[in-house]
Amino acid sequence: MSRSPGEPLARNSKTLVNEASARVRAISPEEVAELLDDDRYLIVDIRDPRELEREGTLPGAFRAPRGMLEFWVDPESPYYKPALDDGRTLVLYCGSAWRSALSAATLLDMGREDVAHLEGGFSAWKDQGLPIEPLAPHKG
Repeated sequence: MSRSPGEPLARNSKTLVNEASARVRAISPEEVAELLDDDRYLIVDIRDPRELEREGTLPGAFRAPRGMLEFWVDPESPYYKPALDDGRTLVLYCGSAWRSALSAATLLDMGREDVAHLEGGFSAWKDQGLPIEPLAPHKG
């Protein structure tokens, strides 16, 4: 059976996000704020660089673009980043917690048990008036 353009997908993005969210531990913005200085956690911003420049980031967050995350956490990948695999629990976040839920679920599938995500994403963080670190626009 062939799908025509514009017809509903067998499993839409909302379904995927809901399934991922059911599997992944969500941490409230208030709890994440308390973890910013906790050596056992690494807060990871997976948003697009343009979002970071426009809105800033959580103080001290490690920046790992969504498109590279799986490669950066995999010790067998040529793109491996040891900072994402140093024993700390990864707390991922994006704009509204959709991408971070999908990303965290993927990391669980890869064998990472030490992963969670920010409930409500950066939007919830900002709405709560929690600290934001501005980033200088990239030039060049």
